[in-house]
Amino acid sequence: MTEPADPDLAAQLLQLQERHREIDAEIERLEAFPYQDQLHLRRLKKDKLRIKDTIERVRTMLIPDLDA
Repeated sequence: MTEPADPDLAAQLLQLQERHREIDAEIERLEAFPYQDQLHLRRLKKDKLRIKDTIERVRTMLIPDLDA
């Protein structure tokens, strides 16, 4: 029998995914105008990657360990 997923982790995952989508939309908006603030664009891209890594870590924590 598997244990239910941690609701706090599931909620955190949803928040991270939403923030990732928001950053992605902002990056697309900024890239539409190439003469915008390039430093801000680079920071957003780094933040997006950091959030993506965090999302993957949370997903792995939600997967129950299987007895070998």
